[in-house]
Amino acid sequence: MVTIVNYGMGNLRSIESALHYLGVACVIENRPDRVAASEKLILPGVGSFSRAMANLRSTGLQHALEHAVRSRGVPVLGICLGMQLLATRGTEDGLTDGLGWIPGEVVRFTDRNDRKIPHIGFNTVARKSQGGAMFSGLPHAADFYFVHSYHFMPLAPDTVTGECEYGEPVVAAIANGNVWGVQFHPEKSQGNGLQLLRNYCGGTARC
Repeated sequence: MVTIVNYGMGNLRSIESALHYLGVACVIENRPDRVAASEKLILPGVGSFSRAMANLRSTGLQHALEHAVRSRGVPVLGICLGMQLLATRGTEDGLTDGLGWIPGEVVRFTDRNDRKIPHIGFNTVARKSQGGAMFSGLPHAADFYFVHSYHFMPLAPDTVTGECEYGEPVVAAIANGNVWGVQFHPEKSQGNGLQLLRNYCGGTARC
C-alpha cells in the first residue's frame, strides 16, 4: 500500500490514477497517524516551498513524515515540489527550512536569454550510475515532463541520480537510501514515468 501525502498542495488524483493503472494499491491521506504508519510514501507538490513547509508543520505531517522516513526507514518518493522539500532549505518566498533529508538548497533559475522560466515540457534525463534502481528498465536517456521555476542544488554529487540540460545541467532526480526525489512529473510522463513509478512501488526503493 502506497500512501500519497495530502498536505493541500499536490496533484493527488493524477498520481492516484497512475498508480491504479499500474495495479498498485494506494490511498490519499492527510491524517498524521496514518502517514506515520505507512509502508511507502509519495510526497507530491505544486506551488510554493515556504507555504508547503508551513502546511506540513501546521498539520503535524512533518513530524509524521520524520517518524516514518527517519525512524522507521519507510521509502519516500518526492515529486516536483515534493522533491524540493527534501532539501535543507529553499529560497522561494524567503529562506525556509526544508525537511533536510538530502543536504542542499533549492534556488530559482536565473534569467537568461536562452531559456524561459518556468521550465515546462518534456526534457531528456540522463541517469547516473547510482540511479540504477530508480531508472531500471529505462534507457540511459529518457524523456520526462517538467514544470518548475526552482531547482535543487544538492551538496553531495553522489545523491544525484539523473540530470537534464536546461541552459545548464539541472538535477532531475536524487536519492539517498530510502529517500527518492524527481523534479519531473512521472504521472504525466507517459510510459517512462509509469516505469519509474513501477520501480518505486514494486522494487526495493533504495539507491
